[in-house]
Amino acid sequence: MSTLETPAPTSGHDAAPARPRWQVVLVRPETMTLILLILGIFAGGLLSPFFLDISYILRSFTLYSEFAMVALVLTMVIIAGEIDLSPAANMALSACIFAWLQQAGVPIPAAVAVGLASGLAMGALNAFMVIGLQLPSIIVTIGTLTLYRGLAQVIAGDKSIRVPEWFIGIDKIMVAGIPLPVVLFVVVALVLGIVLGGTIFGRQIYQVGTSEVAARHAGIRAARIKLVLFLLVGLVAATAGIMTASRLGSVRYDLGLGGELQMVLMAMLGGTYIFGGRGTILGTFLAAWLLVIVSTGMIVANVLPAVQLVVLGALLIVSIIATNFIYSRTQR
Repeated sequence: MSTLETPAPTSGHDAAPARPRWQVVLVRPETMTLILLILGIFAGGLLSPFFLDISYILRSFTLYSEFAMVALVLTMVIIAGEIDLSPAANMALSACIFAWLQQAGVPIPAAVAVGLASGLAMGALNAFMVIGLQLPSIIVTIGTLTLYRGLAQVIAGDKSIRVPEWFIGIDKIMVAGIPLPVVLFVVVALVLGIVLGGTIFGRQIYQVGTSEVAARHAGIRAARIKLVLFLLVGLVAATAGIMTASRLGSVRYDLGLGGELQMVLMAMLGGTYIFGGRGTILGTFLAAWLLVIVSTGMIVANVLPAVQLVVLGALLIVSIIATNFIYSRTQR
């Protein structure tokens, strides 16, 4: 009569020792971003005493708040294994549609609604080509970036379209002493942070980005998740475009030009993994403030615009390398 053999218990020497908790916390992209933010504030304080004035920092942030809001949603798109380079052009086209309609006599609420709907339509077009036609998202959104920007120029021409005086000044509206765009950015960050880190939908985004095939076998509707994300980034980009119109008081086809770099930089600098599956809203939130500090510091130091672009490009490359290095040695 045979007896069932049970496997010998695994020796403690065979298992990798657990890393200390402090090491897990410190060796994370978000920690790197926080340290850089603190160093940036310190360096900015040496350049100008205004950096030590919280109201000055908040006012400076209003210049970047629209890009920062879109970057939060873009973070989720990248975590899901895709990328969207068209939101800045989406902002311009949505704002031009809104401004053209209100100039033609359409009531402001209706013009805003059409502008937001156009943003959703642009997100849906990106989703159709990426999900329905199975085209690479980076190629698709480079194409739609050019398309949307071109359509914005067709609508607005080379002239500015003014918006009503009463519609101007969203950055001057204060909520408990904080500019409204900053409040909106914080609220969006909190909501998306809860969704991504504390819901089943958020965990599914990570799973889709880690392995879409495995996610499908697990019963996750990857296509639906990506559709929702592309629609969301389109809607938020349109909202950001109309907010920018209110802040500037007019709309041009080149609104938000070059914003793609800043949005991607915020996500990458915050530790979002370019290949998907890893990243946090907190990281992008911190990176947005870091980018404001760096950009404002260069302006205070009278750094030439061309040099500023070089610095931002270098930051993007370094952030991608650093994030890849950290994730290659740690688990999320």
